[in-house]
Amino acid sequence: MSKTYTFTKEERLCNKKLIDQLFHSGSSFLCYPFKVSWLIATDPQLFPAQVLFSVSKKRYKNAVDRNLIKRRIREAYRLHKQQYLYSLLSDTEKNIVFSIGFIGKEIAPYDFIEKKILKLLNQLSEQIAK
Repeated sequence: MSKTYTFTKEERLCNKKLIDQLFHSGSSFLCYPFKVSWLIATDPQLFPAQVLFSVSKKRYKNAVDRNLIKRRIREAYRLHKQQYLYSLLSDTEKNIVFSIGFIGKEIAPYDFIEKKILKLLNQLSEQIAK
């Protein structure tokens, strides 16, 4: 974990059972244009957080648009996760799984998405610290 500005496969949430558990018994909050669902993980993980990014196929018909939004979200998350999320999780020795769903009505520019991701990570950190 010496490279802080990476986003590896192990940090992605792929486990179907964990995803079901996250959406059925996890907590959630809205930080427009994102909806965040999170759950404290009981199983030991390699990284303090595993994340899932989603963009509605119903709202964005073209895969190009969905991929553009997901790329922007991933980049903002990758750059700020260490400072705003991992530092708190390593201090409290907690592991979480969470999802970030984009529910906005239009494709947002990167600077807007980055600002909202920072707000979202702060909000998530506050809820985890409770």
